[in-house]
Amino acid sequence: MFHSHMNKSVMFKYVWQVARYYFAGRLMRLCIIALTIFGGQITPASAAPLIQKIGAPLSHPWGMDFLDERHLFVTERRGNLYLVDLFTGTRNSIGNLPAITATQQGGLLDVAVLVNQNSKGKDDAVIYLCYSLKIGSQTVTAIDRAGFDGTNLTNRQTIFQANNPTARAIHYGCRLVLDQTYLYASLGDRGDRHDAQDPSRHAGAIIRLFHDGSIPKDNPKQAGWAPELFSKGHRNPQGLAINPETGVIWAHEHGPRGGDEINIIQAGQNYGWPKVSHGEEYGGGSIGSGTKAPGLTDPVWVWTPSIAPSGMAFYRGAMFPNLNGHLLVGSLKFKRLYLVLLEKGLPVQDAIMLDGAIGRVRDVAIAADGSVLLLSDEDDGGLYRIAESGQ
Repeated sequence: MFHSHMNKSVMFKYVWQVARYYFAGRLMRLCIIALTIFGGQITPASAAPLIQKIGAPLSHPWGMDFLDERHLFVTERRGNLYLVDLFTGTRNSIGNLPAITATQQGGLLDVAVLVNQNSKGKDDAVIYLCYSLKIGSQTVTAIDRAGFDGTNLTNRQTIFQANNPTARAIHYGCRLVLDQTYLYASLGDRGDRHDAQDPSRHAGAIIRLFHDGSIPKDNPKQAGWAPELFSKGHRNPQGLAINPETGVIWAHEHGPRGGDEINIIQAGQNYGWPKVSHGEEYGGGSIGSGTKAPGLTDPVWVWTPSIAPSGMAFYRGAMFPNLNGHLLVGSLKFKRLYLVLLEKGLPVQDAIMLDGAIGRVRDVAIAADGSVLLLSDEDDGGLYRIAESGQ
């Protein structure tokens, strides 16, 4: 990784240029390009991409998804859902939300939107919310499905409720993604690590449901697995995205002390936590039997030290065409946006695209015009847009 003592605005300009020059000359190595640029041997473009804050501040925003090209749903962890106009920055608060318990890492977390054309030829939106639900003195991860009338959620129903309630208000996972048939959701281990290996428990898993919340009959039928399970052995996955080239689900998850992972999710696979880990205990000491073991699926990328990844998106767009097909990942710990370079469908290198400019990066999305949208998870956080100068 490369470093600089330049101020944030200049740092962003130069680092973004690193990605441009890497992709313009595929034979050059990222580290060589960084040294060349920082050594002054390559002149950067006259204008860096712009970082624009859209609308008023948000308190710990967590998830976002598009209703259409202009309007974006954004969640606040404390229990608010907004519809933001990307053109004007104005936002409307959405009503008829579920009973959300916002404590520690819990609250209203992700949102996903499915737009279908109804029998009258008009678009109908289905909204999915992932949140922490109070059950007595404990909480569980829950998912609701609802219609939308322009102001409120309608016909809201809970389509999933995890079967591992606990008083520990951590490691909810709760990232959502939709394809044409299924809803996928990530579920953390809730701080009870051994539940990630219990086949009857939803903890530490990726689940797969039909859009209506019913369970696909062809979900993996591993011995003892709960019927919603698609994969197991995850710690706290907070990034979930569909690779547009393959249609396959990718997930990233928080490791303990080191060992953050990117995994390519395959049906019925066990990704190892806590039997194996690339990280260690917070107080020192190994976890499990090492970094790999028979019958467990290895990650395709590991960060040590941890970056605390959250949110990710495969870039597809016209604004930054040289980024097409590669992965953008948010970092909470280092307050960065990372670019993960892919070759032959696998990660080969990462680079810091944005460093400290907006705070903790919680979620990443790509707008219809190819600009990059980021959520800053701070008390006075917000929604940010990265675009070419003049766009």
